[in-house]
Amino acid sequence: VQLQASGGGLVQAGDSLRLSCAASGRTFSKYAWFRQAPGKEREFVAAIRWSGVGTLYADSVKGRFTISRDPAKNTMNLQMNSLKPEDTAVYYCAADVGSSLVYDKRGYNSWGQGTLVTVSS
Repeated sequence: VQLQASGGGLVQAGDSLRLSCAASGRTFSKYAWFRQAPGKEREFVAAIRWSGVGTLYADSVKGRFTISRDPAKNTMNLQMNSLKPEDTAVYYCAADVGSSLVYDKRGYNSWGQGTLVTVSS
């Protein structure tokens, strides 16, 4: 089972970026994005059920980020708009067979490698 995150990069404040997470080996019931800035704890960003019913967002990204999934490509995506310097972090995709959407990283048993997002001011 593999989760492969991609799409990170260096952008300016106010720009947009789209992250993708490709899953291979199995299908999970829920997917999520977490992020970790230097010297900080890994924090929840957004989650979605693979069924497409139900999403969850951190307050800090509500209205700016949109999580979605593409069953045809077996990918989960995070559209990030109006990026701020404080969004700078390594972004990780995560997944789990349980369907309850939760903020806690312990609710996700499979993790991909991170992709770095840097937002300059």
